[in-house]
Amino acid sequence: MRDYDEITSFLGEWGPFQQSIFILLSLSTVPNGYAGMSMVFLAGTPHHHCSLPYLNGSTTNLSEALPMEEVNGHLDQSRCTRYKWLNSTGKPFGNETESCMDGWDYSTEQYVSTIVTEWNLVCGDSWKAPFSLSVFFMGVLTGSFISGQISDRFGRKVVLFITMAMQTIFSLLQLASVSWEMFCILFFIVGIGQISNYVAAFVLGTELLGKSSRVTFSTLGVCVFYALGYALLPFCAYFIRSWRMLLFVLTLPGVLYIPLWWLIPESPRWLLAQGRIKEAEAIVQAAAKKNGVTPPQVIFSGLDSAKLMHSDTHNTNTSYSYLDLIRTSKMRNITILNVILWFMVTISYFGLSLNTPNMNGDPYLNCLLSALMEVAAYFWAWLMLKVTSRRAVISSTLLTGGAVLLLTQIVPRDLNILSIVLVMIGKFGITAAFSVMYISAMELFPTVVRGMGVSICSMASKIGSTISPYFAFIGAYNEALPYIVMGLMTLTVGLLSLLLPETQGIPLPEDLSQTQSLNCCFHRCACCQEQEGMLPEETIH
Repeated sequence: MRDYDEITSFLGEWGPFQQSIFILLSLSTVPNGYAGMSMVFLAGTPHHHCSLPYLNGSTTNLSEALPMEEVNGHLDQSRCTRYKWLNSTGKPFGNETESCMDGWDYSTEQYVSTIVTEWNLVCGDSWKAPFSLSVFFMGVLTGSFISGQISDRFGRKVVLFITMAMQTIFSLLQLASVSWEMFCILFFIVGIGQISNYVAAFVLGTELLGKSSRVTFSTLGVCVFYALGYALLPFCAYFIRSWRMLLFVLTLPGVLYIPLWWLIPESPRWLLAQGRIKEAEAIVQAAAKKNGVTPPQVIFSGLDSAKLMHSDTHNTNTSYSYLDLIRTSKMRNITILNVILWFMVTISYFGLSLNTPNMNGDPYLNCLLSALMEVAAYFWAWLMLKVTSRRAVISSTLLTGGAVLLLTQIVPRDLNILSIVLVMIGKFGITAAFSVMYISAMELFPTVVRGMGVSICSMASKIGSTISPYFAFIGAYNEALPYIVMGLMTLTVGLLSLLLPETQGIPLPEDLSQTQSLNCCFHRCACCQEQEGMLPEETIH
């Protein structure tokens, strides 16, 4: 069977068709950069204390009315208790404490309103703020599971646009939330759409673009535009301090993506895998016309007979399920390793991103620095992939990032800037590795199960992201613990990533028989493969 890239090589690598696909699909990922991260500000917890109605708004007696408590090594007025009011002229407050019977007073210095201040998600209900984001990631997890199989069965383009519409519509409905429960239910549905359109855009771009453009799209395309969306968040949040208005402004760009339906085609690779050869040829011919080249009269001639030679995967009547990801030993090893890597790296990635309010300094500036560090990481990953392998970039950045996060614990408390720099370096390494892991997964999973393969990885990552909000929650009480845990996890996955097979310069696998073996004990594995006559280079072509 001739390789798809070889058959369509007449299109060129970087014509008007590829350029438009690159830009449009990259733009579609901008809202994903702030959809979940917006909770850093939507659910911001301002300084607060028990309401004291009997003081008639006076703050002169706060020190007498509120007990002191230790927070991160510092004494501060209690946020959840107050001294009992004795209504005595001599001594108005007793020594006994009570909960905030009359609610809370919130500082408006940083936020006008958040979901925390609107529904009093503090003290005994403080778990609800991070859980709100966990609910979002549960939706993301659900979307990862659903979208992969739908994408492989009904097409990348259909999933992309349905889930973009879902994200926009239900984000707008969140504005009308009258309770925390309603907000979370709608946020769950937004999460389903958020990851589904990101993965669909990633897969679609990978399959539409050629070899030389694929890496650039995966790093400087969707990832950088995702980071730019993330960078827009602190700018909007700085000027808009009300959570409803902020969410409205962040949701509006979704409406602008409607015309993209007529500009982005379906994946010809997916159409060929479904036996829809005429439709695939029509898309390639349209691409050739846009690039100003003359296509062959018959582009995929003889493909049917070639497909029949691969009876396990290329029968057009064959359907695939998630079970195919563990059906063969090679496919099973690839799936399990990627699941572990994505799960643990995501905990560190989102844990660091969501913990920016707990870092020293201005939360808006810290969020912006975190976003800019992502942009720098994606550019660095793109440059490194030009000179070294996927596996080398993933392993080196994870090991470096994990080590730096552990080093933050020995920085003296008065060196705040150094601590922030080390955390940002750790974020840099984890982000760079994450972007390359997407590329590696796309190139390891065969076309017939690629959508499901990436989705199962995304599901694992979203289980990790569901846990990550509590790292920021813990960080409000113990600054060191989240960095210790994330540092150890990152070092562990850095070592495990050495097992990944290398995919650089190898055509995308089309069926299950072309799956590579793990890099474990490379020389021994190579000998085993030679005995089986199944070296990676031989199985790909």
